[in-house]
Amino acid sequence: MEANTKHSWRSKLHEIIYEADTPTGKIFDVTLLVLIILSIVLVMLESVCDSGCTSEYFGLSDNSILSDFVKLLNAQFFYVAEWVVTILFSLEYIARVVTVKKPSKYVFSFYGIIDFLSTIPMYLSFFIVGSQSLVALRALRLMRVFRILKLARFIGESTNLIRALKASRAKISVFLLFVFVLCIILGTIMYLIEGNAESGFTSIPKSVYWAIVTMTTVGYGDIAPTTPIGQFIASIIMIMGYSIIAIPTGIVSSEMTKVNKHKVDTNTQCCENCLAENHQDDARYCYNCGHELHHD
Repeated sequence: MEANTKHSWRSKLHEIIYEADTPTGKIFDVTLLVLIILSIVLVMLESVCDSGCTSEYFGLSDNSILSDFVKLLNAQFFYVAEWVVTILFSLEYIARVVTVKKPSKYVFSFYGIIDFLSTIPMYLSFFIVGSQSLVALRALRLMRVFRILKLARFIGESTNLIRALKASRAKISVFLLFVFVLCIILGTIMYLIEGNAESGFTSIPKSVYWAIVTMTTVGYGDIAPTTPIGQFIASIIMIMGYSIIAIPTGIVSSEMTKVNKHKVDTNTQCCENCLAENHQDDARYCYNCGHELHHD
């Protein structure tokens, strides 16, 4: 009886933490997202105050006693706030490990590694001076926004987008390889034309860098052709850039159309045994390991 109660408790907590089909699961995910954003804002504000915001925002002299007092209050506030956030993230990390039947599945998963890296810096500060600055890694946890998107009608759309990107990765890889080779060729040509004109094309790698910047229509302006032939070729590269940028969009859009034709409704159910996601709405068992899924 005790084992069943324990199992039920773990299953219920797993459903809240890993899924978003229930009201408590939605509240947990939204609260987690707010906490992540809050922690990143704290890191940003702390960096501002470390650069001397006391004098600028409070009109105080850097050498005044009041200025030193305000700086001390800021430091204490941010220190305490960081530890509060770190402890909350630590409890969440432990809860995620405990509620999974195979903890290693989560610990070594993509999100598991991100969660660990975003939690450990404050603890390392006891052993490595300055390591607390690595709390900026918490920005990586914003990638959980893709799970938060499942709270509403975007659940199917986010899944379809991922499938379209996976289906088009081979075509996009070939396209990027072609663009890279093209930039090498064009950069080499520009080096041969502009190399003796003292216009900045001092080597083939630097010329290739210019070709990439021009092809992507960024145009920093640190290097520019000065000969008529070089300017003519640069104009052609600029025009090519506009058409080349549109190609990946067309590839992904085509795959999106194909995916939408075979659209399957999925939910946020996460297998308690192997952490597999994207199960169909009417699925009762995990498609990956066969473990029974949660059902209301």
